[in-house]
Amino acid sequence: MTRRVVVTGLGMLSPLGVDTETSWASAVAGRSGISPITSFDTEGYAVRFGGRVPDFDLDAYVTKKEARRMDGFIQHGLVASIQAVEDSGLMTSPPSLDRVGVAFGSGIGGIVTIETCHEVVLSRGPQKVSPFFVPSSIINMVAGHLSIKYGLQGPNLAITTACTTGTHNIGLAARLISYGDADVMIAGGSEKSTSPTTMAGFASMKALSTRNEDPTAASRPWDRHRDGFVLSDGAGAIVLEELELAKARGAEIYCELVGFGMSADASHMTSPAENGAGAARAMQAALKDAALNPESVDYINAHGTSTPLGDVAETEAIKQVFQDHAYQLSVSSTKSMMGHALGAAGAIEAVVTIKALQNNTAPPTINLDDPSDDCDLNYVAHSAQAQDIKVALSNSFGFGGTNGTVIFKSFDK
Repeated sequence: MTRRVVVTGLGMLSPLGVDTETSWASAVAGRSGISPITSFDTEGYAVRFGGRVPDFDLDAYVTKKEARRMDGFIQHGLVASIQAVEDSGLMTSPPSLDRVGVAFGSGIGGIVTIETCHEVVLSRGPQKVSPFFVPSSIINMVAGHLSIKYGLQGPNLAITTACTTGTHNIGLAARLISYGDADVMIAGGSEKSTSPTTMAGFASMKALSTRNEDPTAASRPWDRHRDGFVLSDGAGAIVLEELELAKARGAEIYCELVGFGMSADASHMTSPAENGAGAARAMQAALKDAALNPESVDYINAHGTSTPLGDVAETEAIKQVFQDHAYQLSVSSTKSMMGHALGAAGAIEAVVTIKALQNNTAPPTINLDDPSDDCDLNYVAHSAQAQDIKVALSNSFGFGGTNGTVIFKSFDK
């Protein structure tokens, strides 16, 4: 017997803001969070810009001593998760803590810490590497630190599936509740990947936009002149609860998570399957899980990375799944404003999708000045679109051909 799963808490750090409301307001306003990179010397780099999280008071969330033992992705994940937990009111009268768990991942993990410690080995020798190197860089430590902070004794996971990480953690966390393995899960993804090695690697693949002279215009999903994605940092977290528990404690319920689907392209390491077939299967699986017809969906927060192949493949997938209804949907990419936060992207975009439901507003795709001929849907170009949104879908697709889709539905009290 499956149980219904609802969302009761949201948290977010993004290039648009250091909390959910600020990030959402900036997205609706169509602001760009992309700027030149200043955290390291980019001379000689083909790409010299990205999306950084604005400065914020980390001391309000963790002590200085704790922070020194955490890579930036752990810090980001903890902050977003603490925001979500506080938003949910969960710990005001906590349920049995052995029924509360965490599913929180990262696409690339502690790359900045790895780079730093490698330099220490080369310059000062292996004996000088910090004993905190490993626990400050491994991907499961957001989940680990959260369980320690709040005493959460339920399932503790860190799923890592490249750019689908956040979506998979959220979807599988919901399944754990639905199947009875937990009553509450904190789920999401985080990233701090604007580092020298990461930037150099993605640039070497020709995956990144090279619009160094105009960074805010670089991420332009579905536009004819798109030339790659923009790397960014951030974190997204949501609190998922079993419906009856949330109602019993009087929690504010944002929406219900009704569908989750997964698939693999089984095609190529980095390029999407021809005609978006893998993405289509993920969306179809999510619709089946939700017991919804395609015509029920009002808004899609697309993966929409601003790559020449990916944007076309997702458009074709949407047309396969939704047929004529594809032209009635609003489809937008908030990566046009936030950039691509890799393993955090799906979680950040899940929060955005929930806010779209809550506010009956589809956020815009900025920089979409001249759509490609094969990209002909309503991509909410330039300005947010007010509309009735009862069902919203969020897509994430990752290297290795891993795909995930989650569906949220307005909650009828």
